[in-house]
Amino acid sequence: MDATKDHQNVVTIDVHAAKNLLNSSDYSYLDVRSVEEFNKSHVENAYNVPYMFITEAGRVKNPDFVEQVTAICKNEDHLIVACNSGGRSLKASVDLLDSGFKHIVNMGGGYSAWVDAGFAGDKPPEELKTSCKIRR
Repeated sequence: MDATKDHQNVVTIDVHAAKNLLNSSDYSYLDVRSVEEFNKSHVENAYNVPYMFITEAGRVKNPDFVEQVTAICKNEDHLIVACNSGGRSLKASVDLLDSGFKHIVNMGGGYSAWVDAGFAGDKPPEELKTSCKIRR
């Protein structure tokens, strides 16, 4: 495996640590789920840049992902990267670190864990979560 594509360089935190960072520091939340998933429910004030797109051929990586993140965030920004369950966000975190972002953490368990922790509001979890079809 190419060292620049090694997920072991990514720091992964749980949803409680992510919530604490969002509440007490200069971290922003980068949601890499699809627009449809994001529109269903998301963390307040989150950015949404999909890491993958659904096509007729299946899911494909967004070829402009890093460029789109760079358009809204600086390399020095502190970002919590999350998806639905942690697979896409781990890959996205590797790509961001490889492109020069310095302060990237992956949120383990993704938005599903955020919902399960009760951080997403009063609606039932089934109204907030999406089923995950992407595995690492």
